[in-house]
Amino acid sequence: MSDARSDLAVIIPTLNAEAGLAATLAALPPVAQRIVVDGGSTDGTIEVARAAGAQVLQSPPGRGVQLAAGAAAAKARWLLFLHADTRLDPRAWAALEAHLSNPGGAQFAAVFGFRLDDRAWQARLLEWGVRLRVALLALPYGDQGLLIHRDLYQAIGGYSALPLMEDVDLVRRLGRRRLHLLQGHALTSAARWRKRGWTRQSLLNLRCLALYLTGTPPAKIAQLYGR
Repeated sequence: MSDARSDLAVIIPTLNAEAGLAATLAALPPVAQRIVVDGGSTDGTIEVARAAGAQVLQSPPGRGVQLAAGAAAAKARWLLFLHADTRLDPRAWAALEAHLSNPGGAQFAAVFGFRLDDRAWQARLLEWGVRLRVALLALPYGDQGLLIHRDLYQAIGGYSALPLMEDVDLVRRLGRRRLHLLQGHALTSAARWRKRGWTRQSLLNLRCLALYLTGTPPAKIAQLYGR
C-alpha cells in the first residue's frame, strides 16, 4: 500500500448491487478501509462484499443516508465515495495519489471523468454531455466518484439524508472553487441506460435535475425516478 492510500477509506453504498459490486471491489488497490453500506439488499450483495474482505454496515435505504453512515464509520482522513457499479482506471488512481500527496489538496474535493462501459455511440454522446454539464454548471454526479478530506467533508455538512440528488446537493455546497476535476476516468456500468433506453434514461436524468434545481422535494423526484 502506498503512503498516500494508507489514509484513505473507500465508501460504497449498495442496494441489490450483486452484479457489479465484485468487479468494483476487485479493482480497488490496497487502501486503509473498504466500507460497503447496504440499504437492505435481498440478493447476494452482502455476501459478495464480505467475501472481498470489505467492512459491511447496514443502514436504512437511501444513498444519502448510506453515504453519511459510511463516512461516520471511516477512520481515515481521506474519503473516496464510489457507486457500486463504478471503478477508477489506473490514470485516475495515479491522479488520486498525487492529490493526496499535495500539501494543499485537503482544501479541495475532486472527481474524475465520466465514462461508460459500452461501445455504443450513444455512450460517447452521453459522456460529452456530462463533460459539458460539469464544465458549465460544476455539477458532477456520484458516478464520477468523490474524493474529499474529512475536515472539508465535515465543514460543508456532509451528505444529507436525501433519497436522490444527494450528490448534487453536496457539490453545490462545495462550490466550483473547491472542486477539482482530476485526470483519469470513473468507469460506470451502462446497464440502466441499456435497460430503460439511452434516450429515455438520459431525459429522465435531465428532468430530475431540473426539478431539483427548481425546488421540487427530492422525495417526489425519487418517486419519479422509480427509487
